[in-house]
Amino acid sequence: MVLVGLVLIVIVEVLTKRIFLNAISAFASKTKTRYDDLLVKYKVFQWLAHLIPPLLLYNFAVPVLQFYPKSVDVVQSLALVYLTVIFVFVILSALDALLEYYNQSTVARKLPLKSFIQVIKTVVVSVGAVIVISNLIGQSPVVLFSGLGAFTAVIILIFKDSILGFVAGIQLTTNNLVKVGDWIEMPKYGVDGDVIDISLVTVSVQNWDKTISTIPAYALISEGFKNWRGMDESGGRRITRSVFIDMKSVRFCDENMLEKFSKVQLLQSYLREKKLEVTEYNQHHGVDTSSPVNGRRLTNLGTFRAYLVAYLRNHPKINPDMTFLIRHLQPTENGIPVQIYVFSNDQVWANYEAIQADIMDHVLAVLPFFELKVFQVPSGSDIADVGKAVQQVFTENIAKQSAHIEQKGRQ
Repeated sequence: MVLVGLVLIVIVEVLTKRIFLNAISAFASKTKTRYDDLLVKYKVFQWLAHLIPPLLLYNFAVPVLQFYPKSVDVVQSLALVYLTVIFVFVILSALDALLEYYNQSTVARKLPLKSFIQVIKTVVVSVGAVIVISNLIGQSPVVLFSGLGAFTAVIILIFKDSILGFVAGIQLTTNNLVKVGDWIEMPKYGVDGDVIDISLVTVSVQNWDKTISTIPAYALISEGFKNWRGMDESGGRRITRSVFIDMKSVRFCDENMLEKFSKVQLLQSYLREKKLEVTEYNQHHGVDTSSPVNGRRLTNLGTFRAYLVAYLRNHPKINPDMTFLIRHLQPTENGIPVQIYVFSNDQVWANYEAIQADIMDHVLAVLPFFELKVFQVPSGSDIADVGKAVQQVFTENIAKQSAHIEQKGRQ
């Protein structure tokens, strides 16, 4: 009877693998859905086929071993252990297939499922382990579960980091604080790059130098981090650049300057309106215009700021719907900063850097047109030029004095 039972089990398993699995694989390859292909890829049906032998073994144990009642319990317990292990592998494989299928959808970027899948795997493996142990020692699983409660404090102490990471991973996922593809910064850990993976206890980031940083998930919750996703979703990327103007070059605009500025197309409407506004104000208040200090006057720096506003408003790479500022900052010993605070409509890093570089090139090139000077700390070449000029003046003075002395000596 034992031999017949084993032969039947082997025959059923072979037929199942050759007929059932081949039929399932052929059916999956012909369907349009991809999930059944993933089930075949992760061997879910193969693990299901492995469930048949322990089921037959469990059912054949009673009639085959009817004259050995003590052996029936042992065989059935082993069959249940085998069945539990195979069932755990079936669930784990199905979860892996589900995760890959989900990651290929567009929803995966908004809500990572990997952390939840890992939680489910942990629970499944834990429950399976308790069932297997309870069958091997002949105790009810309820007894083991109740006994684990007494060791809760010890488990929490030993697995503190894992539990913190577990809770933090769930918080990150459920609150949508970070997702795959986000650009995050954590200077403490040297992290500055794109998130490439979010697991149950860790977050992997590929930095801009192509190195991979792995940080605990609970560090993101406890210490905080900068997520640039808002910039990506806003449709713009901030440009903040300042140019320091030498304050000694700021002056009132005279007629020659205004005539020169009026030839700039971007300034024509501004100058026309501003001249009319200033004239009306001075006439209304009876201002003595013989002195430029009285009343209102246009300045070359104010006109330059107006030009920047017009230039950037007409720039094709600047987003006009976001914050747009051309402003003065607090004057310093380096001059008065004129800051450009705008947003580009191109968020690609290389394009963004090229846009702001082109803007600053143009700003520095047009400054002399407005008779403004950029403040720059003297370099070594500047000091050398000054030294050469002083030496030349000193040489010329010595030559003049020598000539003068020589002339007196002749007289």
